[in-house]
Amino acid sequence: MRPNGKFYNPEMAVWALGINHTTAPVDLRGRFAFAVDQLGPTLRGLRESLSHVPEAAILSTCNRTEIYCAAQKQALTPTLDWLAHSGGVSPDLLRSHAYTFSGDHVARHAFRVASGLDSMVLGEAQILGQLKDAVRAADEAGALGTTLNQLFQRSFAVAKEVRSSTEIGAHSISMAAASVRLASQLFEDLRDIRILFVGAGEMIELAATHFAARNPKGIAIANRTLERGEKLAVRFGGEVMRLADLPQRLHEFDAVVSCTASTLPLIGLGAVERALKQRRHRPMFMVDLAVPRDIEPEVKQLDDVYLYTVDDLAGVVQSGQASRQAAVAQAEAIIDAGVQSFMHWLDQRDPSSGVVPLIRQLNAQADSWRAAELARARKLLARGDSVDSVLEALSRGLTQKMLHGAMAELNAADPEHRDRTSQAVQRIFLRDQDKNGL
Repeated sequence: MRPNGKFYNPEMAVWALGINHTTAPVDLRGRFAFAVDQLGPTLRGLRESLSHVPEAAILSTCNRTEIYCAAQKQALTPTLDWLAHSGGVSPDLLRSHAYTFSGDHVARHAFRVASGLDSMVLGEAQILGQLKDAVRAADEAGALGTTLNQLFQRSFAVAKEVRSSTEIGAHSISMAAASVRLASQLFEDLRDIRILFVGAGEMIELAATHFAARNPKGIAIANRTLERGEKLAVRFGGEVMRLADLPQRLHEFDAVVSCTASTLPLIGLGAVERALKQRRHRPMFMVDLAVPRDIEPEVKQLDDVYLYTVDDLAGVVQSGQASRQAAVAQAEAIIDAGVQSFMHWLDQRDPSSGVVPLIRQLNAQADSWRAAELARARKLLARGDSVDSVLEALSRGLTQKMLHGAMAELNAADPEHRDRTSQAVQRIFLRDQDKNGL
């Protein structure tokens, strides 16, 4: 249903569904986490299963997994069933944690996500890059059609306007910064600790940047690919190590921050228990920013371990959000305008609205006039008339044909309708008079 109360049933339906940090626990989100290189094959699987869905895109981050679709006919239930099957859970379980959108609500949600209004960290900018990666993957997989492309390009434009016109991102607290804040509560001085970062992606880079600013005693990067790990290690003045060496060296570190794309935990309960014995039970601070988890959840039960997941950081990152509520209201107004613009565009593509057939009729009529005047011009040229006189006749003929209908309406309209006809004619034919200096 539209904001004005009218039901909306376009020729091309759009819908979206997903789970995020507010609707589903981290372990359930982990079942539906897709790495960027998995998006293409996953989209192909979705479109093969739902053959009548030509357009689809998947956004997958540590805090959310969302599917956006466009087709001739809405297929929310089959899409949810497919996602449930891909994650190995029942549709009923997924449905109890999922949210769904259709029509203008899809555009509103996409615009809010792109603008950082639906993030754990209000106004954070990282989600926009992740959304662009998702769109790029959908495009490369051949799943991004005209409708979804318009939806996402408009979401990028809205996000840019929100970020440049409001203070929505001012003083935002990222998960990386929240990790430093929590570590500072456990350790008296971060300059006395050694930190291990597991992974070498964007989130680890952010976390390492925040921790390195506190000048810790030592920094190490453990990554599956040594070359990428070495780049970060050099940047932060640390060392690089192989993931295979992690269990034997875990005891050397006071803090561990992990975020990889592994589908299985990399740090198990046994490895942490052995590390604690070697540390003589000196406390360990651990942050698992990965979805699915990098650190087995049972580790949290150990007495000398302080383990935080992305969900545990929610309270920290949300502090100070009240001061940005005025900016949220401004952002929502920008989003409202963007939604109306997108739905207007979608309306114009709907044959039942009458706009598309009318445009086609106008083009056909113009082509008919053009063909008739060209045929007449060719006859005049063949007769030997000068080129200037033929061009004059051609332009005059086209002008008369284009203005005939408007002139007839103005002359025939009764006084009651003449003003409206006059205004319509001015909008159509005189809209550029100020630009031309007339």
